[in-house]
Amino acid sequence: MAGGEIVTEPGRCTFCEIVARREPAKIRYEDDDVLVFDNRLTWVPVMLLVIPKRHVTQTELWTDSLISKVTSVAVDMGASRCPGGFRILSNFGPDAMQSQDHGHVHVIGGAHLGTYS
Repeated sequence: MAGGEIVTEPGRCTFCEIVARREPAKIRYEDDDVLVFDNRLTWVPVMLLVIPKRHVTQTELWTDSLISKVTSVAVDMGASRCPGGFRILSNFGPDAMQSQDHGHVHVIGGAHLGTYS
């Protein structure tokens, strides 16, 4: 993806399509509000995406009460899948390489992640 632009087609959200089961994903957790699935990227052994089922932007997610449920699920998933440690990340905008408009957090781990650069 060039330039880190947000990937959307008019009227179509990939994450909403996954929630609706119209796009494939390996789902690791689901409840009434939150869905967790494997990221298609495989930079480290565990790369999960934690999303609210309801479509909200990244900023809306982080300023809505739903963030507490999303982050609680993210911590539980990280602790269970990465007992040696994990990171929870969130990207905002093209300079941060945000690629989906639908609000989400990343859980990464399963290996020594090294220092920040």
